[in-house]
Amino acid sequence: MRSWTFDSIPDQSGRLVVVTGANSGIGYVTARELAHRGAHVVLACRSAERGRAALARLRAETPGARAELRPLNLASLESIRAFAAGWDHDRLDLLVNNAGVAMVPFARTADGFESHIGVNHLGTFALTGLLLPALASAPAARVVTVSSEGQRFARFDLARFDRDRLGTDRGYSAPFAYVASKRANLYFAAELHRRAAAAGLPLRSVAVAPGLTRTNVLTGGANAARGPLYRSATALLVRLAFRPTAEGAKTSLYAATADDAPGGGYVAPDGFLELRGEPTTGRRPRALTDTVTARRLWELSEELTGVSLALPAARPR
Repeated sequence: MRSWTFDSIPDQSGRLVVVTGANSGIGYVTARELAHRGAHVVLACRSAERGRAALARLRAETPGARAELRPLNLASLESIRAFAAGWDHDRLDLLVNNAGVAMVPFARTADGFESHIGVNHLGTFALTGLLLPALASAPAARVVTVSSEGQRFARFDLARFDRDRLGTDRGYSAPFAYVASKRANLYFAAELHRRAAAAGLPLRSVAVAPGLTRTNVLTGGANAARGPLYRSATALLVRLAFRPTAEGAKTSLYAATADDAPGGGYVAPDGFLELRGEPTTGRRPRALTDTVTARRLWELSEELTGVSLALPAARPR
């Protein structure tokens, strides 16, 4: 694909948008660019302080922006339910499931799930499900879920996924937990689109990978408590080997706004191993067509979160 820039984004006036994790990194750039083109953007952030700073920055960089801040912690089903219950707009045109954790030390969410599984997949699943009535009220809703190019290395086994959700730090592998949760994002995004299509719902669900991108996901949050050697080495690696944040936001923005963004598909950088490059729709990870695993994961996620996404099951292909 030839170079795709933010100038390629069409007018977004009239769209109501939620971007999770919008206080920094890819989420912030995604929110800012959508607001710059006229969307009403809700910054859904865990930290009130960082969220207020991001909102102030967005308004300074995009005068006249229609933007607001609402609290959301994907590590807490109570917080997710409160966010959805407080949704007071008549619809939701676009949900960007951007927030997540990466390579963090072993920890549990407020509901007892291992943090990668709990935040990256189960939190995203529950939020999307609870906002589904608002999405269904939009004439052409989209859900963009940020996965990772690293998902290709996941050894995803649903039985192990179920065990690890309440695992211990014995034998814990942060990289494995992370890529498994990112594979789960792919299964979820594809199954959501299949079920929406089966229900006749005009909702387009797209998964994306950002490529290697300079954000604070490896150094902030739970990773901030790691030792100075980790923080220094990781910060140096990110600065030298990773590309600017705006480049990483391209796939999310393409999936959110482009006419040809593939429902049930995947947008990733077109370079080697999806590490960098321009957005392409040509990649087709096998997870997108593994309907059996996707369906079982969906059913397990409903059981674990207590959130039932009222859509008929997609037929096996």
